[in-house]
Amino acid sequence: MSNLASTSDQILQCARTLIIAGGYNGFSYADIAKVVGIRNASIHHHFPSKADLVRSLVERYRQDAEAGLVKLENSVADPLEQLRAYLGYWEACILDNTAPFCVCALLAGEAPLLPDEVHHEVKAHFRTLAAWLTRAMQRGAAQNVLVLSASPEAEAEAFLATVHGAMLSARAYGSPEVFSTVKGALLQRLSGKA
Repeated sequence: MSNLASTSDQILQCARTLIIAGGYNGFSYADIAKVVGIRNASIHHHFPSKADLVRSLVERYRQDAEAGLVKLENSVADPLEQLRAYLGYWEACILDNTAPFCVCALLAGEAPLLPDEVHHEVKAHFRTLAAWLTRAMQRGAAQNVLVLSASPEAEAEAFLATVHGAMLSARAYGSPEVFSTVKGALLQRLSGKA
């Protein structure tokens, strides 16, 4: 049984890497089979269709993100420091190229082309992040550690769009440092030190 889980995990990890490199339509089961060292039929055993595979990937990605956000909230009390840590996570991933782009952000760019079940999971991921950010914005404003120029909900969406836009800019320029620059400006603005 652990071999089945291991193969499934390898398939999902490979799909994640291929999506980051080329999007939803940028890979096939043959590409995964070659990397993982299995037959296409084995992939179909775990994930009958590409939509099943990517839906499962996004669902797991969202669950991992939710767990990470809970852990962050439990270990860091200050809302500004929570935002700094969240940005620091992505900055490190982009700088060392371990996860240079959010899978859901990439898939959101392809939303009109995605199967409904995949699009539903991508939206759920964005809603989860927006809800967490909204709570952080609310707490930060109440504790006077964040200066909001709009409602917490609007600030959360602006934060999310800025983070994903910074990922895109870093990729477009071929310069991970662009993310760091945007991160600094975003934190300055929210902390009232701009």
